[in-house]
Order: sequence, then C-alpha cells, then structure tokens
Amino acid sequence: MLYYLFEYLDSTYQLPGAGVFQYISFRAAMAVITSLLVSMVFGGRIINFIRNKQIGEEVRELGLQGEAQKKGTPTMGGLIIIAAILLPTILFAKLSNIYILLMIVSTIWLGIIGFIDDYIKVFKKDKEGLAGRFKIIGQVGLGFIIGFTIYFHDGITIKEEIRGDLIPNQEVVFGEEVKSLKTTIPFVKNNEFDYSRLVSWMGDSAASYAWIAFVLIVIFIVTAVSNGANMTDGLDGLATGTSAIIGATLGILAYVSGNVFFADYLNIMYLPNSGELVIYMASFVGACVGFLWYNSFPAQVFMGDTGSLALGGIIAVFAIAIRKELLIPVLCGIFLVENLSVMMQVSYFKYTKKKFGEGKRIFKMAPLHHHYQKLGMHESKIVTRFWIVGVMLAIITIVTLKLR
Repeated sequence: MLYYLFEYLDSTYQLPGAGVFQYISFRAAMAVITSLLVSMVFGGRIINFIRNKQIGEEVRELGLQGEAQKKGTPTMGGLIIIAAILLPTILFAKLSNIYILLMIVSTIWLGIIGFIDDYIKVFKKDKEGLAGRFKIIGQVGLGFIIGFTIYFHDGITIKEEIRGDLIPNQEVVFGEEVKSLKTTIPFVKNNEFDYSRLVSWMGDSAASYAWIAFVLIVIFIVTAVSNGANMTDGLDGLATGTSAIIGATLGILAYVSGNVFFADYLNIMYLPNSGELVIYMASFVGACVGFLWYNSFPAQVFMGDTGSLALGGIIAVFAIAIRKELLIPVLCGIFLVENLSVMMQVSYFKYTKKKFGEGKRIFKMAPLHHHYQKLGMHESKIVTRFWIVGVMLAIITIVTLKLR
C-alpha cells in the first residue's frame, strides 16, 4: 500500500525522499522493523488477552522434565506471527506481484487450518484436534493451487544465461522470459534440473503433461515441510528460532535470484519480479524473532498449530517460488530429521512387535528433541544446539550456489 502511495507522490509531486520506496533493500528493512514492533509490542497485549480468556496449553503426561510447568501456558500465539508477517507485507510490498499474492494466500490458508485445530483442542477439549485427514486435504489443496499457478501464470517466468562458448570473455546476457519447469539442484553440473525429465521416457508428447508431475511434487513438499515444522514445535523457541534461520537463508536466495547482477555473477537462473519476495521474507524473519522474545525458555506463549503449520508451509511455498525446493533437505534438515525420527520410531516399533511380540524403540522418545530430553539434557541446551546445526545447514545451502 505505501509503495503505491509514495510512487504516486514521487511521480506527481516529486516529494523529496519518496523515491526511496523503489528500493527493495529499504522496504525490506522497514518490513523487519515493523514486524518486530508488531510481534513484540502488540504480542504482549495479545498474550494477556489469551491468558484472560484462559486459552491455555493442555500438556500430555510424557514424563518429561519441566512439562508440568508448561500447563496452562497461553497457546494459539501463531496469530501474533501471522499478523506480524501480513501487516508489513501489505504495507511495503507490491500487492500486484503474483509471488506476494501466493505467499499471502499460503499464510492465511495454513493459518486457518492451524487455528481450527487449536480451537478444537482448546475450546472443545479434544486433544486430537482437527482430524488428520482434514489437515492433509488442506495442505494438498494449497499445494495444488501453488503448483498450478506457478506453471500456468504468465507472471512467473525465468531467464537463463546465454554464454558465448566460442568467443572468450564475451559478456553474459540473459535470454527472453520463458515458462519453465527448471529448478535448482545442488552438487550437479549447472545446478539445474528440469521436471520434464521425469516424463521424458514416455515420449516427446508427454512433455506437455509434465506439469502434473510438478504439481504432485509441490503437494508433497508443502505437506512434508508443514508437518515437519509441526513436529519440531515441541520445545520453547525450537521451531521459532529454526524457522528464522531458514527464513533468513531463503531471503538471501530470493535476493540473488531476483537481482540480475547477482544472478549473472553466481551463474544461476534469473527470476523476474521475484525480488519482491525479499520484503515478505523480511517480515517473516522479523515476526519469528519478535515472537521468540516471548517464546524462548521459559515460554510465555506457544504458537500452537496456528503458527507451526503456517511456518512450515510458508517455508515450503517460498522455496518452491524461488526454484530452490530441492535444497530443502539440506536447509530444513532439522525438520527432516524430526520427521524421520517419528517415522523410524513408529515403523521399528510395529516391525518388532509383529516379529518378536514386543515393540522396541530406536529412540527413547520421538520426535528427536524429546530423545535428548529423556537423556537428561536441559531444554534450552537442546534448542541452542539445534539452532547451531540449523546455522551450519544454512551456510552449506548458500555455499551450494557456487558448488558445481
């Protein structure tokens, strides 16, 4: 909104300083500041409102250290995160940009699913919350919308470099904007993969249906990462801090992918108009850091599924939008390991029970962070070490831009 206002003031009245809103870096900085203020200043008021309404966490008896103290802690704090993301985005981003519209839709969509789940748990006193099949339907629905839009919308294109191999030192230029199913893949030549290859074995005519495979992959990624963030939200500040680290990394990747000079230098595909996503991700990181003020140990508020489902879904959709979704296993390694620990625990327990008549466990408890709690490690130390691992994974992800 403010972008269009100051653009009008600059073009019509030549208002001094109005032109600064043309710069993504300035608007991103303003978005961070605004999201921090919203989450920290208004966050306290929202927490008091939630506490007064007695919207508290119902803690399951898991035999974990400190779980009794968490009972009654205000939950549904994800509303703070969502508000702190959307308000700065609406104020400082170009709302006509298709990438921004996709992110706003994703935020609201998954926020609503998480809110319904929390509402059932808190007000209906049903610990199971929203039935799993309805969560999956919601995630699949969003994945379909994202995949379908990215493939068919005219405003989502790429530009590839054109290099003169026969003429030394020829200046690098970018070709025309084209629709493409190409994405970034680490550790291989040219760092690119075309989803059309998945159906190439069916003949040339099958290429026109490659978008179906792409949409199915998008659905899987959105569902997996969203649930991974949900699994990770088990300790004070764990999911929030990890998401902030991932978000900052994605913001950097969005900036270089949407900037023609950096795309040229790094020899990566240039995504026209995707630079606006930096404003959205700046709001995302600011919202997470601001929420961490209240969510760090000992937590004054929990985000609930309202926040965790939204955070994971946002990360997935954002990565897909900037063609970096195949970096998710590295960048979101914490989410991946948390998910795998649950799958391994359940599968091994069922296998050993069927074979030996008694179920055995790989971990003392799953997800993985509870395993370390059972080993006697303090909650804050577990969270800090997970953050450190998250930073290392983020650095590796950025380094892949130059690894061929």
